Amino acid sequence: MEAALNPPDLRELPVLLRGEPEPLTAWIKQWSLFRLALNLSVIVLGSAAFGAAMGAWRAPQQAVYTALKFPLVILLTTLGNGLLNGMLAPLLGLDLRFRQSLLAVLLSYSITAAVLGAFSPIVCFLVWNTPAMAAHSAAAQAGHNFLLISEVAVIAGAGLAGNLRLLELLQGLAGRADVARRVMVAWLAGNLLLGSQLSWILRPFIGSPNLPVEFLRPTAFQGNFFESIGQIIRHALF
Repeated sequence: MEAALNPPDLRELPVLLRGEPEPLTAWIKQWSLFRLALNLSVIVLGSAAFGAAMGAWRAPQQAVYTALKFPLVILLTTLGNGLLNGMLAPLLGLDLRFRQSLLAVLLSYSITAAVLGAFSPIVCFLVWNTPAMAAHSAAAQAGHNFLLISEVAVIAGAGLAGNLRLLELLQGLAGRADVARRVMVAWLAGNLLLGSQLSWILRPFIGSPNLPVEFLRPTAFQGNFFESIGQIIRHALF
């Protein structure tokens, strides 16, 4: 089915932000270039605002870097998982084309990015009230850890909101809750694997008080996210 060339209607923006399942399901079946642009705009603006708030504690330069990298992580994860999910969905009982799977993931990330953008002023407030960064100080490390935990909690909540809407979309497309759940679990596994590794490569996002401000680490392509987590657990236990 070809893309519909309907004129842009900004009245559809509240529908997207509310995550109304019936209209969004119809959008996936009859897609529009203008709706695609709307989704991409929400993702870029919302995630960039949150990324800038994340990096602002370390330095203004880090805020700019994170505002560029955070939307990039989301868009690359959407593209990669949209292609993978298009192969997995038919195997799990849902007849979904590659384009439709890509749009479904894009819609869920649009809702996630909108929630992140809404939380960016709160993150700015936390940054403003957290002790200033100073290298090799206990206060700086404590502030870094506090912001990291707070921002991970916000990202997890925003991701939960987006995935709940995605599950409703899948139920509308599949017509069966069990099929939708199977597809959802498979898609979440792909999101975890690809998203976490992309985040590992594109680090830092907050920036460490003991390391210089930089767009990418010199060791960006060395190791992986899960190896790092394993080392942290091993050091904590032994």
